[in-house]
Amino acid sequence: MQDLTMTHDHIRATTVNGTDVFNADGEHIGHIDDIVLSKVAGNAVYAIMSFGGFLGIGERYHPLPWQSLSYDENRGGYVVNLTREQLEGGPNYERGREPNWNDPEFEGSISRYYGYPMF
Repeated sequence: MQDLTMTHDHIRATTVNGTDVFNADGEHIGHIDDIVLSKVAGNAVYAIMSFGGFLGIGERYHPLPWQSLSYDENRGGYVVNLTREQLEGGPNYERGREPNWNDPEFEGSISRYYGYPMF
């Protein structure tokens, strides 16, 4: 069976998890750990990017608006137009302390920080 991963626009979430994330300069800054979906709209809302820590200790999760990512076939990963420092300063949470995704204040903090409208 032919691998169609790179030849079409649809991809399974399990394939996205673990995909590398780069900044515009090509620096590897983390990877996609998970995806938050809208049950009502039926689309991806946030990519949960993971970076920092060592062997899972001190690792932080950073929800990025899905539309802030673009896929780069040459790199085999997603590109964000942000620096590591900008990401580190954005809304985040630690392992085991998942935020309430239905909290308008948390969602608003992501929207305000990255400049994307809330869904």
